[in-house]
Amino acid sequence: MKAEIINPFLESARVVIEQVIQVSPSTGILAIKTIEFVKGDIWIQVGMTGQLSGNIVFGLKETVALKIVSVMMGGFVLTEMDEMGQSAISELGNMISGNASTILSNQGVTVDITPPKIVTPENNSMILTKKALSIPLKMDGIGEMDIQVMIS
Repeated sequence: MKAEIINPFLESARVVIEQVIQVSPSTGILAIKTIEFVKGDIWIQVGMTGQLSGNIVFGLKETVALKIVSVMMGGFVLTEMDEMGQSAISELGNMISGNASTILSNQGVTVDITPPKIVTPENNSMILTKKALSIPLKMDGIGEMDIQVMIS
């Protein structure tokens, strides 16, 4: 797995997060990790097909997701991740992935993405114990979001 494959997703996440929640995220350290689902975390999975196939998974604590969704909804404070909140945070994953697929296309790599889906410990069989390139994005005043790329 080539480390540079995560770069379009990292670049896209920075741009989308700046546009959507007006925070300029900083980048943590790239690592190869085994994805572990922790209760209380939100995981957004977007599949990829084409010249690259696999999954992109965005992981964040529920408290971080609630802060992001609240900003996305114009300051309306959410206290629990309801259906509306899940839809909004899924759309963030969709925006990042769609933008990354455009970046890849401009580099001559054709990919299609699947609609985002919220993954929980109960329905994670597709990703269970997979290794991923992982990089955290740190958002001041909000928290962290891990971008995990699994290319098969």
